[in-house]
Formats: sequence, C-alpha cells, structure tokens
Amino acid sequence: MNYTQLQTAVQDAVENSFSSSDFATMTKLAEQRIYNSVQLPNLRKTSTLTLVIGTPQLALPADFLAAYSLAVVNGTSYEFLLNKDVNFIRESYPNPAVTGTPKYYALNGTDTPLIQRVILGPTPGAALNAELNYFYYPESIVTATNTWLGDNFDSVLFNAVMVEAARWMKQEQDIVAMMDKEYQQSLGLLRTLGDGKDRQDAYRSGQYRQAVK
Repeated sequence: MNYTQLQTAVQDAVENSFSSSDFATMTKLAEQRIYNSVQLPNLRKTSTLTLVIGTPQLALPADFLAAYSLAVVNGTSYEFLLNKDVNFIRESYPNPAVTGTPKYYALNGTDTPLIQRVILGPTPGAALNAELNYFYYPESIVTATNTWLGDNFDSVLFNAVMVEAARWMKQEQDIVAMMDKEYQQSLGLLRTLGDGKDRQDAYRSGQYRQAVK
C-alpha cells in the first residue's frame, strides 16, 4: 500500500475527506506510534564514527534516537562498550586527560537541538573507528510514497491512521475504542514478527523478545 492508496482507503472507510496537511499529520503520528511499539529490523541503522584522541565526547548521527550497541573497532576486533550513566564514567575516570581504549559510554546531552552525544570512558587514546547500531525513524510514507511498513504490513498502518482519523473527527469514545482495538490486533501480529521471529537469536539478554507460538 502506497501513500495514495492509504489516503483513499482511510477516507473511504470513515466517509470523510481530509486536507493534505491534516492527513499527512495523522499518518506521521500513526507511524510514530507504531515505531515506538515494536522493534523492527528496518528501524535499525548502522553508522561508522571516528574517535578523537583526547576528546571524551562523541557526536552521534542527527537521526539517532536510541542505541542498540556501540563498538570500538580495534584492528580486526570489535570491542563492544557497556552502556552506563554519566555519573559512573565521571567517577571511574575523573581525569579526562588519562586516555585509553574506551570501555563504557553514556548519553550526555546535545551539542545542538539535533546532534546528541555520548561521553566515553576512558578518553580515547587513538583515532579508532567506532560502529554504532541505533534506532531511528525511517522516512515517512508521506514523503517516501512507499515504505517497508506500507508494503509488508499495511494492516497495522491502516488501522493506526484510522485511530488518528477518528480522533481528528472527534468521534465518540466507543468508536475510537473500537478503532484502537482493531489497531491493537494488527499490532500484535507485527509484534510477533518484530519482537518474536526476528529476535530469537538476539545475543544480549536485555533485548526484549516475544515468544513465538
């Protein structure tokens, strides 16, 4: 289902027409709801960063939302850093002038409204590459026309937009609840895929996994 098909299907179902800007807003809100409800492979992205000698701060990509893993590439070896809080790193490595190969990282605010950063412990002593695997929002179907979600799981996208449309139209609570029930049912199928079938071999036990029946 592409964006035009989605818009036609929703407007036909609710027997109402929305302006282009209103429908785009509803769709983006629906996508955000879905993307924060289930972990999908297409919501993961990998970026190669470069450590700066003597600089404990490392800027993250502009589309970064949350980290899955951060590894220092030392020769041919991947050394995965442990995620801690800033207090731990400050206390463990109180002198940022002392350098070495980082073992820990912690989210540490933003340089600008768009660029988030992490603090490393210890401070990098070599300009090694680092590989970041992270969560991000893919391009919306509003501008991409076709997306993985629209092509592979259009039911959950359709039902999520239907919920937003019902709210937009100020429908009665029982109508909104009915729409949300349909959305939750389709979301359950997507969770079986994203949090179940696609995650059975997850290495780190801290990652959520749903049992597949």
